[in-house]
Amino acid sequence: MFPIILARIRIPVIIIGFLLAIGEVVHRVSWLSVVGLVLFLSGFASIFLRTGSVERRPIPVASPVQGRWLAVNSPADKVPSHGLHAYGQTYAVDLVNWPDENTEWKAVVRAPVMSRPETFPGFGRPIYAPAAGTVVRARDFWRDHLSRNSWPALVYAMAEGFARELAGPSGVLGNHVILDLGDGVYAAFAHLKRGSVLVRKGERVEAGQLIGQCGNSGNSSEPHLHFQLMDNAHPSIAAGLPFAFEETLPDGTTRQSVPSKERPLLSPSR
Repeated sequence: MFPIILARIRIPVIIIGFLLAIGEVVHRVSWLSVVGLVLFLSGFASIFLRTGSVERRPIPVASPVQGRWLAVNSPADKVPSHGLHAYGQTYAVDLVNWPDENTEWKAVVRAPVMSRPETFPGFGRPIYAPAAGTVVRARDFWRDHLSRNSWPALVYAMAEGFARELAGPSGVLGNHVILDLGDGVYAAFAHLKRGSVLVRKGERVEAGQLIGQCGNSGNSSEPHLHFQLMDNAHPSIAAGLPFAFEETLPDGTTRQSVPSKERPLLSPSR
């Protein structure tokens, strides 16, 4: 219960604390500015604390992709997977399409400084609904920018990321879809390709239905799918929920797993 409460109040506390601190400092330093600074720092620190993780059994869902995908920033390797709880991404996973098993994928390259998204194998790959649900949010207007996977580009991306934060969750997620899977569980798909989102708010989708394509919009270093489950439709106040991809084996039994850096996601063709 504590992680959920923390998720609900974290952003409001940060905003209120910041406004109190700045407002009072501009006029005079007083006890109110000190309170504001304490609130701001406390709220900001809570983004990184391990205590912000919801502890429960993983929720089984089908893979939202097909083919061979590398799991980057996976909850199978660490929690929170991205180093922070913000935007309900405690258990989020970044999936990079990398079909060539004989070539090593590198998070950072020396050259080129930036590349067009079309040069990456994952760009335009189909994204599917991992379970039946109702669309509660669909955004499809952010551009697919050049890659940010070289050292110079990553420095630029840090400044760019701050500007995206000012636009709220949408600026960070880029083109995205959020599905209500029922029972207080919501699935988010981020960094989708502009013009590829095929669903709209209020639409009912079935498991395995095509909802969009992998892109490079929002706070993304290269084309990939950012997938997560959360307990609220609004990422700003959502707590991340653990998941496991469920696969039906030839003998009819099911297997659940979470891909990691050492264990790529191998999803059969649909």
